[in-house]
Amino acid sequence: MVPASLPRTSGLRLLSYCNQTYNCRIALRPLLSITSNYHSAAKPNRQRKNNNITSLSLSISSFIPKEKSQVTPISIKTFCTSSNVTADPSTPTTPSSDENVVDMMKIKDMANTLDIRVGKILKAWRHEEADSLYVEEIDIGEPEPRIICSGLVKYIPLDDLQDKNVVVLANLKPRNMRGVKSSGMLMAASDASHENVELLEPPVGSVPGDRIWFGTEDEKEKLPEAVSPNQIAKKKIWEQVQPHLVTTGSCVATLGGMHLMITSAGSVVSKSLINANIA
Repeated sequence: MVPASLPRTSGLRLLSYCNQTYNCRIALRPLLSITSNYHSAAKPNRQRKNNNITSLSLSISSFIPKEKSQVTPISIKTFCTSSNVTADPSTPTTPSSDENVVDMMKIKDMANTLDIRVGKILKAWRHEEADSLYVEEIDIGEPEPRIICSGLVKYIPLDDLQDKNVVVLANLKPRNMRGVKSSGMLMAASDASHENVELLEPPVGSVPGDRIWFGTEDEKEKLPEAVSPNQIAKKKIWEQVQPHLVTTGSCVATLGGMHLMITSAGSVVSKSLINANIA
């Protein structure tokens, strides 16, 4: 702590109020030693009344080279009690944990504008023009079934798809896939190598058309309306949300490992893939 008795012009006070890095090879601690030694050595026979300390005017600038081109920069950290000090703009800042939480909440809000629903595959067959694609007819609670193409031939036997309950992302723009208009996407979990893929499974008791969201059951009544396919594409909502979709160590589907993927009947899961990506 800087002694209050030292005048503002002293070297000690100038140093203690300094909050910047000098681009030179002069450390600040030696300067403090210089001022201290000067005080102890100056006029030893002179009486000091009432513990007054002889002031010393010491200019820091005299120790700093005038030509910056001759100086090799080093980093010197100093501490300052002054309230009018501004941060060095060249110093990178690390986001606080609060900022990370806010960002995750924004991702969650975006994720809940996705129209994710429980579906049931009524019929599935091999695509006639694409060896890697299945074509599924899926009930998602609408007047007519959706036609969706999925690249699951390599991973899931055709017979396993018949009458299967699935999770459908329904508000994507329709895509023409080798002559078949695909209106949606089946959501699945996959391991890091993408060698094992499993369709997400809605909880027992859910029915086609049930909405799926991220969070808790208490949030169901506060969910935003699902946005249009055009908004999904324009704002790149799916591209921002998808990297955060993962399963936990107990195969439960989540957003960021913290917000459960649920319906009114319970949690969405993968059959066996833990810590897997979801797409």
